[in-house]
Amino acid sequence: MSSLDQGFKTNSDGSVDVYFGPKAPAGMEKNWVQTIPGKGWFMILRLYGPLEAWFDKSWRPGEIEQQL
Repeated sequence: MSSLDQGFKTNSDGSVDVYFGPKAPAGMEKNWVQTIPGKGWFMILRLYGPLEAWFDKSWRPGEIEQQL
């Protein structure tokens, strides 16, 4: 998934929920990154032109939350 992808769903506040797992949640296929069962994975966040809030640490990405 990248910001160049078309069709991902955004929340009313402009944020985007991204789902990681072997199967996409129903209706969230465009917001899903496939993982392989039994294999480890890690996430990298790349920011281009971050704003002052990144540097003064008043903004940070949300925690990864498990959805069942």
